[in-house]
This record gives sequence, C-alpha cells and structure tokens, in this order.
Amino acid sequence: MDRYIFIIVLLACVLRAVRCYSSGKVIGACDNMTPQHKKGAQQSLAPFSVTTDRFSFKEGDEIIVRLLAGSTPFTGFMLQAREVGGSSPLGSFTVTSGEAQLLTCNGLPNSAVSHTSNSPKSSIQGIWRAPTSGNLNSIQFSASFVKDYSTFWVGVRSSPVTYNIAAAPPANSTSVTSTASSSSKVSNSSTGCGSTTVCFSQPLNCDPGVNPDCYFLSAMTSPGDTAIKLEMTGPSDGYIAIGFSDDQRMGNDDIYICGRDSGGLIQLQHAFSTGRKIPEILPLGNVSDVKSSVNNSIISCSFTTRNPISTQRSGGSSSLYYLMIVHGPSNNGIISIHTGTFISDTKVDISSPQVVTSEKEPPIIKAHGSLMLIAWMTTGSLGMIIARYLKGVAKGKHYFGKDVWFLVHVFLMTLTVAATIIAFILAFSEVGGWSGGAHPVLGCIVMILALFQPIGAMFRCGPQHHWRFIFNWSHALNAVAIKGLAVAAIFTGLSYFSTSEDSWLLKVMGGFVGWEATMYILLEFHMRWKRNDHAESASESTRMELVLLVLFFLGNIAFLVALLVGIGSS
Repeated sequence: MDRYIFIIVLLACVLRAVRCYSSGKVIGACDNMTPQHKKGAQQSLAPFSVTTDRFSFKEGDEIIVRLLAGSTPFTGFMLQAREVGGSSPLGSFTVTSGEAQLLTCNGLPNSAVSHTSNSPKSSIQGIWRAPTSGNLNSIQFSASFVKDYSTFWVGVRSSPVTYNIAAAPPANSTSVTSTASSSSKVSNSSTGCGSTTVCFSQPLNCDPGVNPDCYFLSAMTSPGDTAIKLEMTGPSDGYIAIGFSDDQRMGNDDIYICGRDSGGLIQLQHAFSTGRKIPEILPLGNVSDVKSSVNNSIISCSFTTRNPISTQRSGGSSSLYYLMIVHGPSNNGIISIHTGTFISDTKVDISSPQVVTSEKEPPIIKAHGSLMLIAWMTTGSLGMIIARYLKGVAKGKHYFGKDVWFLVHVFLMTLTVAATIIAFILAFSEVGGWSGGAHPVLGCIVMILALFQPIGAMFRCGPQHHWRFIFNWSHALNAVAIKGLAVAAIFTGLSYFSTSEDSWLLKVMGGFVGWEATMYILLEFHMRWKRNDHAESASESTRMELVLLVLFFLGNIAFLVALLVGIGSS
C-alpha cells in the first residue's frame, strides 16, 4: 500500500512540474512575465515586435497596441503596460479577438492580455485605456512571446509613450477591415509635391486622390527632427511596399510593407531584403502615428518613423537612396512575389522636396542586349551547327569555288561578329565608362575572342597542309569558349532587365540554353551513329539532319522572341 501511495504522490509532483498554460491563464507570471517552462528566456533579438499608434497620451486616452510576428508565428504571449522602468501593470485593456483574453494582475482587472490557445498567431491587437487619475508618467508596453515550450522571449518592449496632459486626440486605428469606407481612407494626396514633400509616383505626377491606378509614395521631414513622415498608396489585392536602396536592384533594401494580414486587416510591417527572395520581417521599431485603410482594393498606409534608414543589415545609413515601390499578392498575411516594380532613376535625398521620376532602361542598352542575344544564341549557334554537323547537306554544290555550307557558315558568323561589335560600341557609348561587375568583363573577353576568329581564319593554311589540325582545333575551341562566355554574359546582362522576384527572364534563358544543349546532343549522336552505320543512305541522313536543324531553328526563335519581348518591356 505504501508503494502505491508513493507512486501517486510522485505522479502528482511530475504532473505539476510539467503543466503548461496553453489556455493562457498565466496569472502566476504577472510580476516577471516569464513563462514557467523550466527553461531560460532567449537572449537573442526577438523576431516579434510591439507597436503603438501614438507616442503620447493623457488621462483616459486609448492606445491601440499590436503584437506582430515576422516570418515565425508565436503560440503564446502576455502583454502589460508599465511605467518606464516600473514593474507593476497600469491601465486596462479591451480585446475583440477570440485569440486574446484579459487577465487580472496585482488585483487590477483587465491589466494584462494573454492567449487563449496555443494556435500559431501572426498578429494580436488590443486597446489600452489610460487611468483617469493618479500620478501618471511615461509608459512602455512590455510583452513575452512564446514560440514553443523551450523557445520564448521576455521583455519585448514598445517605444516609450510619453505622458502629456495636452496630448492630441487618439490617432486612427493602425488597421481597418477590407470593407473600409472612403471616410476612413488615409488622405494620400499629391498636394505639396516638390515644395514640401518628396513624391514618387507611377504614372509620373499622378494624384492618388484622383487616379485609382496611381502608385504613390511621399516623404516629408522637418528641420532638426529625425522623424520622416511616409505615405504610400496603390491598387493591390495583397500589399504595396516602399523601399530605400543603394542601387536599382533588389537586395540590401530597407522596406516598409503595407498589406493584408491573415484576418484581412491592413497592417504595417518593417522588413529588410537580402537578395531576390521574400524579405526578412523586422520589429517595427520607432514608428508612430500609423494609419491604414483599404477601399476598392486601393491599399494605403501613412506613418512617422524615427528608425534610421539602413541598407546594410548590420546598420549604417546614408542620405541618398533610390526609391522603390512594389506591389503584389499575399497569402494568409505572407507576401508573395511582387508583380510590379517602380524604381527612381536617380538617388534621392528625402530631406529635399522634389518630384522623382521613374527609372527606365535606356533604349540603347536594350538594343545592346538584343543584339548580343541574337548574335550568340541564334546566328552564332546556327553558324557553328552548320560547320559541325551539316557539311553534307549540299554536298557537291559550289558557289564562287566554295562549298555551300562554308559560305553559309561564313555569312552567319560574319553577322555574329558584326552584331557583337555594334553591341559593344552601343554599351560603352551609353554608359560612358566602366560600369563594374562581371558583365562588362565577360563582354570584353567575348569581343576580343570574337575578333580572333575571322583574323585566324584569314591566315589559315590549306586543307591538306600538315599543320591544318592546329587551326581546326584552335578555331573550334575558341568558338566553344566564346559561346560559353557569351552565355554567361547574357545571364548577367538579363539580371539587369529582370526586375521581378521570380526572375522569369533568367528562367527563360535557362530554358533556351537547355534547348540548345539538347539539340547539340541529338545532332552529335546522329553524326556518330551515321559514321558507324554505313547502311543508312545519304538521302536519309540528310533528311534527318534537316529535320533536326528545323527543330532547332523553331525552338530557338520561340525562346529568342520571348526574351526580346521581355527586354523590350523591362
């Protein structure tokens, strides 16, 4: 009997030790806000943030508080308002979501908010009401976030909210439902553009108050103040975003995203992009006066930020940036690949009011890219195929004392070298210098090697000369080297034209290369099979070679046209 009693007591102790609080009844954590998980809190920067819709308050004011997740949702949380440096809760909360509940801490009803279940959450919103009497001071909202049993953060705080008896009335909510009326819209307007604000729009000089298809960004600063008031608006089913960048390409950009969350509300997020992929969501930081709305799929956000603009993940700032506006769909609060991108044509000082114009690829650069694409993916490829595999197609026929295949090969390769020279001159005349990166290096090597081909061919020895094999091998190897380097140069060049996250131009180019490689393999296989099988008639062999050539040409033209259209519309 004693043994059974001991087992029952032991089980009771173990169950008490491992109990969890998926229901959110965490009153025992009111003082230190630390989950009783027998684990230590994380010391790293939390992937969650606490934001408010204002930076000052007075007695009885209401402040909207939001708990936001980045790319990783949280399962549990606890939220309180405390004096800066204090340890006791102040004021009272109200919540409207079924994912949040109110707690009584230190005998103060509704002074804390916690979860109701351990379901994943990306955002929680509550409204805090300041006490109507007493000695009030500046406050901060402090939260604990639980990712899983062993991973949680304690003491994640909002920016301080200053007590000010003359505080302005509460700002609009940071989010509204997707059925917001026009009366709740953010008042984006082109008024003041160039005189008091920096404005960037697409189409140029459009007014978002008049044109529903207007994508609009404005920035305004005040002398002696680090705060930047930003507004953005544009039609989108998911989100719009603005970015600050050191260059005109995606990557290492400071971003603010205005989009729908999992509940259909419009929320503001701060992010940083690292390359051509979904940006990393950051804590919202020192942001206030957040207003957002959506009306007839036109999403708008306005806010004031005191966060330093940083285009390096580790920090650092400048005063000149390229401005970006992007838009695209979202899924359950997670943004997807953007479907539209607008980038300023020059770097901008946002403290200097001006109207910014959009960057467009110069027509000369488009011509350069098109010529190089035609030269080394079409005419050059056809010229090499004819010289390698199709010498017997017009066997016995001569013009000007030369075989037909040779004349066609020379014609195609002459076009290729001529197009390369023209494209080379166009690029350098437009840029007016060395642009940097791998692309110009590859282009110069291609240009030099391409000139060697006709020069070497002019000084070749006769077909029966005992040193002829040296020319044959060097001519062939140089052609293969040019082809490989030209393909690499085209890939690096297309990356300048491909501004979308999915990089479809690069994917089409990859398909282009794959198609050519497949046809080369088939032609090589047919040539070797023909050498080893003498039973095949010459007419059958020629017919097969022509069929493969036609297939190669049709596929080549299809990929070429797709890429030329992409370059033209970039």
